[in-house]
Amino acid sequence: MGRIIAIDYGAKRVGIAVTDTLKMIASALTTVDNADLWDFIVKYLAKEEVDIVVLGLPLRLNNELSEIEPRIQKLIRKLKHEYPHLKIERQDERFTSKLAVKAMIEGGMKKKQRQIKGNIDKLSATLILQDFLERCHY
Repeated sequence: MGRIIAIDYGAKRVGIAVTDTLKMIASALTTVDNADLWDFIVKYLAKEEVDIVVLGLPLRLNNELSEIEPRIQKLIRKLKHEYPHLKIERQDERFTSKLAVKAMIEGGMKKKQRQIKGNIDKLSATLILQDFLERCHY
């Protein structure tokens, strides 16, 4: 039984979260530079069984897609070509960064740690994954 991996795709950094093998718990995994994302995916998929990749759907408040969507679509095409067995899902990512910061504050994370952008990105990916799990009743 494979995991579910979530990607919070950003122009500079990409937050990544993953479930346990039972697909019950979403956990922050890492943050990678955008330029290193494909190498990370290839290495991760070589060592871990993954059934589903969830990519954040970058909607604005007016429900229009943000300017990063064409880059996400390019990644989706590459994933489908190189890994046709993977199921690709999308999850609305509105407000995940703000919720991530709020969670860090409420969790007692020091200001210096909260200012590390990678922490926000991987926590945002975790929130995307948790929302997906709740929506799909995993």
